[in-house]
Amino acid sequence: MHNAIRQAVIKFEQDFLGRGPTDVRAFIIRDMVVVRLKGVLTQAERQLAKNADGVEMVKRMRQNLIAQGRDNLCSEIANITGVKVTGLFTDIDTQIGERVMVFTLDQDLGAIQPSGNP
Repeated sequence: MHNAIRQAVIKFEQDFLGRGPTDVRAFIIRDMVVVRLKGVLTQAERQLAKNADGVEMVKRMRQNLIAQGRDNLCSEIANITGVKVTGLFTDIDTQIGERVMVFTLDQDLGAIQPSGNP
């Protein structure tokens, strides 16, 4: 299940946002799926993020893109886990180029089980 979640998020990032992350790790923590993505910023976004206005622009743009693809991404996670996704929370750190996604689920899937690239 972890690898399927990783692959779904990578595919979403590549297809919907234009490029994939360099590393993705997925964790199932009871009724949440936490996904940590490294290396998500494009060269242009890294340049923009060199000042406060640019940081806000990158964050706003990424939030808008996630909002537009939210239904598809949540459906994919629901198909993989077999339970309804009740929420999606995400943020990006433009200084280190990482994004965290948290999917909340309507059922408990179990304990912490990490997966990802070493």
